Amino acid sequence: MLVRKLSFLFIAAMLSVRVFGQSPNIVFILADDLGYGDIGVNGQKLIRTPNIDALAKEGVVFSNFYAGAPVCSPSRSVLITGLHTGHTTIRGNATKQGGIAGSKGKEVVRRANLAEDDFTVGKLMQQSGYRTALMGKWHLDGYDTLATPIHRGFDEFSGWLISYKGTYANGYWPAERYQNGKLKQVAQNQKGNKGYYTDDMCTDESIEFLSRQKGEKPFLLMINYNSPHSPLDAVDSTLYKDKDWPQDMKIYASMVQHLDENVAKIKQYLIKSGLAKNTIVFFCSDNGPRSEGTKQQTAVADFFDSNGQLRGYKRDMYEGGIHVPMIVWAPGKVKAGSVNKEPGYFADMMATFGDIARSQVKYTTDGTSIYSFIKGQKPANPRFLYWEFFEKGFEQAVRYGKWKAIKVKGKFELYDLENDISETNDIASRNPAVIKEIENYLANARTESPFWPVD
Repeated sequence: MLVRKLSFLFIAAMLSVRVFGQSPNIVFILADDLGYGDIGVNGQKLIRTPNIDALAKEGVVFSNFYAGAPVCSPSRSVLITGLHTGHTTIRGNATKQGGIAGSKGKEVVRRANLAEDDFTVGKLMQQSGYRTALMGKWHLDGYDTLATPIHRGFDEFSGWLISYKGTYANGYWPAERYQNGKLKQVAQNQKGNKGYYTDDMCTDESIEFLSRQKGEKPFLLMINYNSPHSPLDAVDSTLYKDKDWPQDMKIYASMVQHLDENVAKIKQYLIKSGLAKNTIVFFCSDNGPRSEGTKQQTAVADFFDSNGQLRGYKRDMYEGGIHVPMIVWAPGKVKAGSVNKEPGYFADMMATFGDIARSQVKYTTDGTSIYSFIKGQKPANPRFLYWEFFEKGFEQAVRYGKWKAIKVKGKFELYDLENDISETNDIASRNPAVIKEIENYLANARTESPFWPVD
């Protein structure tokens, strides 16, 4: 009886594939601290990014897309859980209270990690019949060795973890790599040698994963590059040797260009292997530019106008901290060279992935699917997008249609982004009705966190 039942389920699954076609594969490429203005399609004039620009020319550009937060860990937590920073487990890089203590350089910091019962995009896609893999940066393990991608819904993982210092201690040239539950030595980087760049590892591991996908089931592959996060360290610092620039600028430009080259390798493999025919590729960044607010990092970001016309940098709730590039490439599925102005953000990706997968799995999310916008359908009615941040005191921000509001210490700033993308003209005092509507939303926008209490 059991054999007959399993046979029936297998036949039903095969019939479903024949009738509807296999759901598209998903490749999600995430840069680290890449500014909105760091790529040519968004106005960059000095750094060469021909391959990312080609994705845009052949795909859809989302011109009003946002990260989950203005720094790494909470932004990625929003991406992975589909819950904005008022609900997701990780709301900052370090906790205000609680969490697990560990070392960050010479400092002792406390971090939170994704909990075992957090529902993730990995779990969603596994339960929807997908094979799941993540390569590169996770940054959601805190100091818990049992909070890796393998423990949170991904079938395969190779990369670095906060819990294992050897996987990141040498910056872009780590001596160890965490692969599917085991620490492995990176032979080329032993004894401080610089033989194998971490972004190249991500690309090679991703292509190896892709080479094993033979169409038995669709897949989700997340490729989380380190570039161009600090420290300034390029695999080849000679790419801009003829430019009359300070050396820091040459290194940063080389890092971004090499990221562009790695994106090209992924795209080329998808095309050569035939996987591109049924694969949707996303490219974006985890937050705005300037890894730290140092003189060096600020000079680099300003030299290249890494935030474009946007105000602020990483760690700011202004557009420069959270407004990021988003490009979707899917040959035959999207209108090449199109631009979608509908606001969206990381909280939307879980619903979008579920929509792509035609998933019947039930889950909770603060986002909404943008798959219909990817396919060229008209935008929906305005909705609220929400952020909160704690490093400079409790701050909240919302996007609602053309409006952007930031609330700090009980005081609102309001900007009309359609006419003031640089957020130079605070018009809160002239729009009390808008502020009232935003206040009503904020009254129920969040829940308290044990790690980030509001003072």
